[in-house]
Amino acid sequence: MKPALSPAHTAVLRQVLESARHSVPPQTRRWLMGDLHLGWLAPANDAALAAVLPGTRWDGHQRHWEARAWTPARRSEALQAAAQELHRQGLISGWRNEAYSFWGDTGGQPHPDLPDYFRLERAAFRFLGLRSHAVHINGLTPDGRLWCGRRALSKATDPGRLDNLAAGGLAAGETVLGCALRELYEEAGLPEGVAAQVQPRGHTTAARMESEGWHEETLLVFNLLLPEGIQPHNTDGEVSGFECLDLDAVVERIVARDFTEDAACAVALGLLQQPSD
Repeated sequence: MKPALSPAHTAVLRQVLESARHSVPPQTRRWLMGDLHLGWLAPANDAALAAVLPGTRWDGHQRHWEARAWTPARRSEALQAAAQELHRQGLISGWRNEAYSFWGDTGGQPHPDLPDYFRLERAAFRFLGLRSHAVHINGLTPDGRLWCGRRALSKATDPGRLDNLAAGGLAAGETVLGCALRELYEEAGLPEGVAAQVQPRGHTTAARMESEGWHEETLLVFNLLLPEGIQPHNTDGEVSGFECLDLDAVVERIVARDFTEDAACAVALGLLQQPSD
């Protein structure tokens, strides 16, 4: 069933998407590998990176990393070593021992056969201002309500805030669908037979400065209609509970900033991109 969006709902959801991509702060420093844009560095992060990553230089305007001729494996090894040193110094926190792939700006969903430029511990991506990819799944009921998870207080980012039914970063070597199925099982306890009914609803980009550094992430959004009688339950300790909200409540929580910013974007895209019945 397609939720019935009122003009007021639609206006709020469109505003969420329009405001999701912030401008880079004036003092933020761009860094590149050859002509490839890698990311944006806060000045302090730039100085810390330059001290631990071999092959970088500053031209007075931008940070350059002379690694374009290197193999992806060599780049990954050098960046991982630098990130581990920054973590040892207490500059990178929330270490997960899980790598993300860096593809640059793919224009949307990375193709399964598209080689990455390097792989790096996910906790380092914001510090280094690198673009990451994440999968978000909105859980809909037959009567048009949304199942939303409340993030555990132990989460490194946005503890206690509302999220989608399930969401998670796209791990290196993982397919987008595989990530969706994994997160739906781990966070919402849904078996593959139910989870495999996810429907893609497009992608959007969220970009903003956070305390760790520049956050830029491509959000790959899916909707999932949960059959009558199916209720999500968490299995990995990352969700403290679930709430089933009607559209008025969803929009109210978005306006009140109860949702994480990325989850609000995924809700907005998923609801606005619902096909007609």
